[in-house]
Amino acid sequence: MKFASHISEMDISGIRKCFEGAGPNAINLGLGQPDFDTPAHIKEAAIKAIRDGFTGYTPNCGFPDLLLAISQKFLRDNQLRYSPEEIMVTSGASEALFLAIAALVERGDEVLVGDPSFLSYSALTKLVGGKPVGVPLNDQLRLTPDAVNEMITERTKAIIINSPSNPTGAVQTEEELRGIAEIADDSDIAVISDEVYEHFIYDGEHISPARFSDNVITVNAVSKTYAMTGWRLGYLAAKGGAHEQLLKVHQYIQACACSISQKAALAAIAGPQECVATMRDEFKLRRDMLVKGILELGVDLVKPQGAFYLFPKVGDGDSAASSLAKAGVIAVPGSAFGPEGKEHIRLSYASSRKNLEEALKRMRGIL
Repeated sequence: MKFASHISEMDISGIRKCFEGAGPNAINLGLGQPDFDTPAHIKEAAIKAIRDGFTGYTPNCGFPDLLLAISQKFLRDNQLRYSPEEIMVTSGASEALFLAIAALVERGDEVLVGDPSFLSYSALTKLVGGKPVGVPLNDQLRLTPDAVNEMITERTKAIIINSPSNPTGAVQTEEELRGIAEIADDSDIAVISDEVYEHFIYDGEHISPARFSDNVITVNAVSKTYAMTGWRLGYLAAKGGAHEQLLKVHQYIQACACSISQKAALAAIAGPQECVATMRDEFKLRRDMLVKGILELGVDLVKPQGAFYLFPKVGDGDSAASSLAKAGVIAVPGSAFGPEGKEHIRLSYASSRKNLEEALKRMRGIL
């Protein structure tokens, strides 16, 4: 059969490729998910939902009680006022990102993405016939208003911001976010803000670009915050008429998110938040441990402020990742996240301190 050219020309995820060839005793520092179990009260809510018969379709945008909880969450955590009618529950943040891009981008339109940045941004843009345009990061691996402004053309339709960032762990400053939002408003460009790592910040603070503009689609999920990656439950929020346009895409590709996952997400978002603080504290300990070890190896590194990734500069990222794999440590070559990442590798510290300690031993003489 003959496949569409825009599919045939795409490559399989570089993150998935890095797992190939790993031995049975390999330490996987390539996986971008918390190594914690989903908290008990969240699992119990899902079990109750099954027993109570919440196993059918839900409203397109999600259960009303979950939409209300997300609305309250936005006000509580982000100082954003989104009504339940401006929120949509999706099958993970991945679907939310696709909805935003598919609703905004026409064939030939350009989407600005950080270079390097999470690889899905470019891939999803290509899926709808758009052109991803990489914006080089500064020496602290952050996106700056000046760099964004230089890359805008008459074809630019959107810019994607991810703070804290995957793969760099960088956290954008308030000044940078305000500046980018103002540029987007002046140029009539939408901002898509991916905030899935918002609660894993160790230095600085999380600020949502939607504080500075209504021209923002805010994307989030319970996946990272509550160790629920497999539950596939995300959400987005948008002001004005954007919600209706996003719904058109959602209705026809998904209809609704999983009913059981929605009830679990309600328990997560509206329930006790101590589990989040526990994970954040542990991730900070691991970050500090891995940063110290990497620097002692003499490797160039910008200390990450958030998420659970390090992005050390190692010369040739592909070669380094290959050598590490042979030594039993799985890392993702930075080239997977954009051309500017080619001298880097991404290391996830969503793994036990014991594993991180052993990984550092195996890295000696390689990095």
